[in-house]
Amino acid sequence: MRTVLRPHSGQRRWAARKNRRTAIVPLVRGDHESHDFRMERTPAPGLTDPALLSSPLRKLVAERVLSSEETSVAHHSLRTYLFATKLAEHRGLRRDVDYDDDALFFATVLHDLGLSDEGDARPDRFEIAGADLAVEFLREHGVQPETTDIVWDAIALHTVPGIAQRKGIVCELTFAGSALDFGQDSDFMSDEEAVVINDAFPRLDVTSVMPAVVVGQVERNRAKAPHLSAADIFYRSVHGLELDFITRWGAS
Repeated sequence: MRTVLRPHSGQRRWAARKNRRTAIVPLVRGDHESHDFRMERTPAPGLTDPALLSSPLRKLVAERVLSSEETSVAHHSLRTYLFATKLAEHRGLRRDVDYDDDALFFATVLHDLGLSDEGDARPDRFEIAGADLAVEFLREHGVQPETTDIVWDAIALHTVPGIAQRKGIVCELTFAGSALDFGQDSDFMSDEEAVVINDAFPRLDVTSVMPAVVVGQVERNRAKAPHLSAADIFYRSVHGLELDFITRWGAS
């Protein structure tokens, strides 16, 4: 039995726009290149927005993901923040009144740090590896535990529907912002609003690149995909769904 992941209608909505790679620039990543996608870096107009990178630490956070993740994945993370703030605005939530905007920025932009080489080297599933790496980075730069605890939860739970929504507004917005980038629950947004976000951080075939990165990690370490985790679903979409796990004790 083989299962194939089909794109959500919203995926087609955002992903239908033509990917634009406006320049080919070497991306320095260390002594080796572990993925075929790490061949070029596309300028992101959104990085010139002073409201987005409004503090030295925010700039460091953006640099962290752009220098350690596939550009496509890093752009997804940056878009996640923009989609999350659109959802917050739609719900009438006030920045730095109803939610901590810095915590939301840190959580959304760092949420896929587990898909970096550093995350790959850790034994945990990518969400946990990413949460740990993000908190370590933020603590190195003086962010206090009351913020890093929120960030850890938001990143660790960003693929866990039903739980993220019960762990506070930053967790909920991080989960929702990531999903919105793939068109889920996006009816409240116009295509024109999405165009602005996608132009700020080009999509760069994210719906192909991200699953390939996740599956690559699992192929190197099957323990990074616990049963029915997001990584496990990606892995099984490529290698087929084995149902032997339900037969050990028998059906009756």
